[in-house]
Amino acid sequence: MSSADPAQHINAASTRLYRAVWRWHFYAGLFVIPFLLMLAVTGLIMLYASSIETQFGVKHHVAVDGPRLSLEVQAQSALAVVPNGVLTTYIAPRADDLANIFVVTADGKEHFVAVDPHDAKVLDNVVKDDTLFYWARAIHGSFLIGLPSAGWGDHLIEAACGLAVILIVTGLYMWWPRGSQSLVSALVPNLSLSGRPLWRELHVTAGVYVSIILLAFLISGLSWTGFWGGNYVQPWNTFPANKYDAPKSDKTHAAMNHGAMKEVPWTLEQTPMPMSGSTAGAPGLAEGTPVNLSTVTAFARGHGFDEQFRVSPPADGDGVYTVMADSMNQDNTSPFKDRTLHIDQYTGRILADIPFAEYPLGGKAMAVGIALHEAGMGLWNLIFNTVYCLTIIFICISGAVMWWMRRPARSLGSPLYARNTKVPVAVLGLGAVLCAVFPLSGMAVVLFAIIDFLLPRRIKEAGFQA
Repeated sequence: MSSADPAQHINAASTRLYRAVWRWHFYAGLFVIPFLLMLAVTGLIMLYASSIETQFGVKHHVAVDGPRLSLEVQAQSALAVVPNGVLTTYIAPRADDLANIFVVTADGKEHFVAVDPHDAKVLDNVVKDDTLFYWARAIHGSFLIGLPSAGWGDHLIEAACGLAVILIVTGLYMWWPRGSQSLVSALVPNLSLSGRPLWRELHVTAGVYVSIILLAFLISGLSWTGFWGGNYVQPWNTFPANKYDAPKSDKTHAAMNHGAMKEVPWTLEQTPMPMSGSTAGAPGLAEGTPVNLSTVTAFARGHGFDEQFRVSPPADGDGVYTVMADSMNQDNTSPFKDRTLHIDQYTGRILADIPFAEYPLGGKAMAVGIALHEAGMGLWNLIFNTVYCLTIIFICISGAVMWWMRRPARSLGSPLYARNTKVPVAVLGLGAVLCAVFPLSGMAVVLFAIIDFLLPRRIKEAGFQA
């Protein structure tokens, strides 16, 4: 054996692995690109919907000065414009010159009713699903269009996000500098090229720079999904109900979500709600003070809720008044100010006071991650997310362009294995890990693997088709 043989053997093995990784990068892209495009486009719509309207429709301004009617009177005005409606939430505005918002539910739809606090005049009545923000959010979170149920949409998005992890790992492997190329040069695209090589340079460089952020966004999004998030991640990071001594309801905080939308902090969704009607809890409203929407709101204002917040009245005799300020709902500009307060509807005592500092570690990470995900942390976050979404769109389009330019006529144009190849251990290992960590994505990998195995060698190996 000559001295060159070992190097040649290593190079051949590397080529076989590279071709296999490239083929699976292609397979993952086939499934993932439509979903990444959808997520990036709807993400941009949500980011800028507030420049056209707020989450609650058009923003209505009112006079700052002058006497104000009680919230009970204002709530009655809101209920009067929605036949058979039930008040589910009062949204306290962040500024005195903004109208009060009452969320009224009727016939399975939520209405945002804006009311002038001075004379209880109804200024607007908007169905939540008709706002641009919630339309985009429904597609972004559940892919409702054209599917039999929101659950199927959630599962498809979850599978796509898991496969996107494969896209990132395989993409980084193919990008990694080899031979005489340095790491620094690999981070700078060669703009002197043209045609498909230039598209490849831009695609690869953009992918490298956005990969870590994309991975973080994918993990936060996956943790929010119904299957992997709800069954694997969330139970281990749920706020423990034994931290408050009030009687526990058989309902969880997730019961306060409406439809497919997430309105309750992630770490609280699986936590049982406290129940009213006992002597438990800490001192809250002054003894003898009636417990109603007005007094609970005033108490919250005087005890740390200084931006926008939400007050939900009890739904039944065991229910509680819930005061919630959450950056996920754009109530706060900082997730570190997130807080949920439960008040007994009979005694006015505080049954649970749950600030960000009390969240489990995973709950804290998700609160910050969701705030970043939704660009809720200020102008810099909005600019950053805009650039990120536009980069994702470019990566998807450039990947499709490169495939189209390389694709032979009347052929799918998938990358070919080396001749007489065996599936590399690294590829098998990556697939096995994905199947174990992300079961829905693993099912897609198994399906692709079966199809790939059944394909004739003449259309999938380089030795048979150039």
